[in-house]
Amino acid sequence: MFKNLLLIQLFLFCFFSIQAQVPSFSKDQVKQIKIDNLSDDQIRQIVAEMKKNKLTMQDIDKYAEQKGIPEEEVAKLKDRIIQLGLDKELDGNGNGENTDSSSRDTGGRKVDGSTDTLKFDQRDRRKTEYERAEEKKEERKRRIFGFDLFSNKNLTFEPNLRIPTPPNYKLATDDEVLIDVYGYSEVQHRLKVTPDGYIRIPNLGPVYVNGLTMEEAKARITKQLGSIYAGIRTGNTSVQITLGNIRTIRVTLIGEVERPGTYSVPSLATVANLLYVSGGPDENGSLRNIQVIRNGVSISTFDLYDFLKSGDLSNNIVLQDQDIVKVNPYKTRVELIGQVKHPAIFEAKDNEHLQDILDYAGGFTDIAYRDIIHAYRINNNEREVLNIPLASVSTLSLKSGDKFVVDSIISRFTNRISISGAVFRPGEYAVDEHMTVLDLINKAGGTKETVALSRGLIRRLQSDYTPAYLNFDVAAVLNGTQVIPVQREDSVIIFSKFDLREKYKVRIEGEVNNPGYFKYADSMHLEDLILIAGGFKDAASIKRIEISRRVRSDDYEPSNTERAIVMHFDVNEDLSSNSAARNFVLEPFDEVIIRKSPTYSTQGSVSVDGEVVYPGNYVISKSTERISDIIKRTGGLRADAYAAGAVMLRKTFVNKSDSTLLSNKLEVFYSKMQDTSDVKKIKTTVSKQEQLLGINLDQILKSPGSKYDLFLEEGDIIKVPKKVQTVQIFGEVYFPKKVRFDNGITFKDYIRGAGGFTGQSLKRRSYIVYSNGEVKNTKKVFFFNRYPKVQPGSEIYIPAKREKRGLSGQEAIAIGSGVASIALILVTLLDRVK
Repeated sequence: MFKNLLLIQLFLFCFFSIQAQVPSFSKDQVKQIKIDNLSDDQIRQIVAEMKKNKLTMQDIDKYAEQKGIPEEEVAKLKDRIIQLGLDKELDGNGNGENTDSSSRDTGGRKVDGSTDTLKFDQRDRRKTEYERAEEKKEERKRRIFGFDLFSNKNLTFEPNLRIPTPPNYKLATDDEVLIDVYGYSEVQHRLKVTPDGYIRIPNLGPVYVNGLTMEEAKARITKQLGSIYAGIRTGNTSVQITLGNIRTIRVTLIGEVERPGTYSVPSLATVANLLYVSGGPDENGSLRNIQVIRNGVSISTFDLYDFLKSGDLSNNIVLQDQDIVKVNPYKTRVELIGQVKHPAIFEAKDNEHLQDILDYAGGFTDIAYRDIIHAYRINNNEREVLNIPLASVSTLSLKSGDKFVVDSIISRFTNRISISGAVFRPGEYAVDEHMTVLDLINKAGGTKETVALSRGLIRRLQSDYTPAYLNFDVAAVLNGTQVIPVQREDSVIIFSKFDLREKYKVRIEGEVNNPGYFKYADSMHLEDLILIAGGFKDAASIKRIEISRRVRSDDYEPSNTERAIVMHFDVNEDLSSNSAARNFVLEPFDEVIIRKSPTYSTQGSVSVDGEVVYPGNYVISKSTERISDIIKRTGGLRADAYAAGAVMLRKTFVNKSDSTLLSNKLEVFYSKMQDTSDVKKIKTTVSKQEQLLGINLDQILKSPGSKYDLFLEEGDIIKVPKKVQTVQIFGEVYFPKKVRFDNGITFKDYIRGAGGFTGQSLKRRSYIVYSNGEVKNTKKVFFFNRYPKVQPGSEIYIPAKREKRGLSGQEAIAIGSGVASIALILVTLLDRVK
C-alpha cells in the first residue's frame, strides 16, 4: 500500500512540474518587450494569448495599448506574426460558431426556438433576388432604343429662357410684362399680370391681357397708352413690349413613367423637358405614343423617334398650366441584333415594317449578310423561325416580341492565293484561270538574290479542307522546265538560303569598348571584328589574343576529345594589316577574347580620417604599401590621437561572383536556423558593404612591416579617433550608463558602478568591444570568471540568459497522460506481485 501511495505522489509531482513549465507573459514583461529580441516561440505565445481573449489582427493596436507595448514595436509585431503565418489564425478568431447545446443548428433552425437567423437568411435571399431582377430590368432598359437619352448627363432638354418671346406665347397670371416708352416721352414699366388677368399701368389704369399673345398684348397696350402719350399717334413716341420673368405652370405626368406626379415647370417647358425631369418612361412605357391632354381633349401626340431619326421636334409642343401628359404602354417592340450599326430593341407603330426598323438601326454594317435575315417569332402556342429575303424586308409586318438576327458574311475568299518568303512583294493575290507558280512569282516581283533554288513548298487545302504540302524545284520553275498550276487558297513559300541555316555570328569579349555578338560576314579578319567592337580599351593587351573555334567533323572518333580549336595571335596597336594575324580569316561562331595587360592597373585609393596631420584620400603607390606607410604620408598622428582606438573599414566582397556565392551559402545557412529574429540580425550584419577590421595601430607604428602592419587594399578606410576617457556599459545591469575611465578600476568595479548584475545576466558570456573593433570575452578559470581588461573607449556587454522554452498546454497534457499510464501499469504489476 505504501508503494502505491509513493507512485501516486511521484505522478502528481511530475504532472505539476510539467504544468509549471508552461510559459506565460506577465503584463510587466510584455511592457518591456523588444520584438526584435523575441523568439518565434514567444511570438506564438503572444498570439495564443490574443486568441484566448478572442482578439483578431485588427485588434493588435488595442492589445498593444492594454499591455503597454510601445507604438514603434506594434508594426514589428505585426510583421513577425505575418512572417510566421499566424495572422490566419487570428483572422479566423471571431468566425467560430457557438456550439453550445442550447443553440445547436438543426436543419437551418436553432433548437431554442429562435428563428431570427432563418428570417434574416430569407430576407437576405429575397433582397438578392430583387437586386438581380432590378439589374436584369435595367440591362433590358438600356437595350431599348431611345432610353439612353434620359440617362445622358450631357443632354438635359432644359427650356431655353434666353430666346426672344415666341409670337404665339399667351400671357397669364404671374407673367411679367416690360413696357418701354421712348421718343418725345420716355418711361419704363415692369408690371406683373394679376390673378384676374390685368396689368396696372401707372396714370392709365388696368389693362386686361390674360390669354393674349405678345403681338395682341402689344397692340392693346399701345392703343391704351396712346390716350396719355399723344406722340404715339403722331409717331414721335414708340412703344416696345417684351416679356420679363415668366410664370411657373403646373402639369401632371401620368402613365408608364419612372416618377409620375405633378411638376412645377417654367411656362416655356415642352413635353421633352417634362419627360427628362421625371426620368423618362419606365420599361413598359412608349416613346412614340405620348399624349398631351388639355381640358380633357388630346391635342398632340409626341413621338421621340422623329427626333432620334431626323432631329424633328415639331411635335414637342409648349405645355400650358394644368396640362396632362400621358405616357401610354408600348404596343409593339421588336429586337434587331447582329450586323447592324445600332443593334437594340425598337418600338414600332402599326403601319411600320422591318425596313423602318433597319433605318432606325442605321442600316447594315459592311460585313452583313443581306440576302437572308433570320427572325424568331412568338405565336399563340409556340415559337417560329422565319427566313426573310431582302426583297421582303420593306413589306414584312411586325409582331411584338419578334427578334431579327442579321448574320455576317463567311470569312473566306473566292479567289485568294498567297506567296511569302524570298520574293520582292510577298502577299495575297487574285488567282487567274490557268495560273501557275511562275505567274505568281512574276506578280510578286520575282525572287530575291538570296533565294534557295533547290526546293519550294505549296500549302494546299484538299477537297475536305485538310492541308497538304507539295514541293517543287524553284530553279526548274524559274527556267520554265517545270510548270505547276495553282488553285484557290494555295500558299506558296519561297525560302531564303539565310532562313535555312543558323544565323552566323561571332563573339568578342574582354578589353574592348563594345563586347558582345556581331553578325558574321565572309572574309572577316580579327582586326575587322575589333574595329566593329569599338576598338581596344586602355587596359587591353595586344599580345596573345585568343580565338576559339568550333570543331566540325562529320565522322565520329571516340578517341578524339577535342572540344574547340584555340589559337593565339598578336596584333598591332593601330590594327594595321601587317600583323601576325594578317592572313587569318574568322569563321562563323568564332569567339575572340582580348586579355587585360599584365602590367596595367588602375589607381586605387584609401581614406584616412581623424587625428592625423593631413587627413583625406591617398592613392596606393605600390602593391606592397602598408598601414604604416600611409600614416607616414599623412604626416603622422596628432598629439591628441588615440592610436589604440584606430579602426579600419574594408570592403568584404570585391566582385559580383563573390556576392552570389556568399548569398547561396547564406540561404542554406538561413534555412537551418529556426528563429526568424536570429536570421534578421545576421542579414543586417552581412548586408553592410564594409566590415570593421580591428588593427593595433600602436604596435604597427612601433614595428613597421610586422604581422600587424597589413597591406592596403582599394577602398580601405582608416579612422584615428581622439583620446577617449569614457566606458559604456550595456545589457543586464541595473543601470546601464556611460562612465569615466579610470585606469585603476577593474571590470567588476564598472559593473558595481552600474548597479551590479541583474538576475537575468549571463556573467560567463560577458565581453568587451574595444574602440578599435577588437572583441574579448570572459574566460572560465576553474570555477571563477576571468573578465577582460577595460581600456578607454571600451563597450561592456552583459548578455541575458536565453529564456527556456516551456511545454505547451497540449504537450504537458500528453506527457502527464503518459506518466499516469506508466504509474497505473506499475501499480497493477505490484498488486500482482503481492
